[in-house]
Parts: sequence; C-alpha cells; structure tokens
Amino acid sequence: QVQLVESGGGLVQPGGSLRLSCAASGIIFSIRAMGWYRQAPGKQRELVAVITSGDGTNYPDSVKGRFTISRDNAKNTVYLQMNSLKPEDTAVYYCKVEPTVLARGAWGQGTQVTVSS
Repeated sequence: QVQLVESGGGLVQPGGSLRLSCAASGIIFSIRAMGWYRQAPGKQRELVAVITSGDGTNYPDSVKGRFTISRDNAKNTVYLQMNSLKPEDTAVYYCKVEPTVLARGAWGQGTQVTVSS
C-alpha cells in the first residue's frame, strides 16, 4: 500500500522560505517520478514541480527560480524548497507519486502553506 506523508507547511511572511518534505513508503521510490502540486481555495490543483528518477526537473513559470524540488532515494523522501514566497503561493501542497504504464499514481494528504504578513 502506497503511503505519502507530507510535512513542513506553515505560516510564513512574504519573502520567506519553507521546505516541504514527503516521505514515501510502499513503492520502489528510486524508480518513480515524484511531483508537488498545490490547490488554492476556489482554484484547480496545479503542478508546482516534478522530478524524474534520473533527477530531471520541471517547473511552471510561476515558481521557476524560486522553488527547487529534490529527492533523497536513501530516505525515500522528496523535498520542495520554496524561497521568495508570495501571498499567491498560499495553498494546500500535495505530494504525488506519478503513474507509470505499470503502476498507478497516489497522493499525499496535503500540507497547508500560508504566506501572509
């Protein structure tokens, strides 16, 4: 059974930083692409960052240069370093193990990030 547990969310002032963590179990972590998504109230869930098994990364323009996704295969954990946070980054952030042709994807429970002065 796949389990993803996010942590590290909280309240931060504009311009501040947070690091989110997502610990995975029930999968062969090192061979799976992992993603971070977010959903703000009244908006659709959107991709924030993705990292492949080969450490390739991709970001939307809204977070490029401010957010960094990374992974530690020894700890089965994916991270999202968020710098220069803006109020519009406020959302629930979700970790996801991306689906493959042989395996379904799965979501974590989410962690709240609030950027406010």
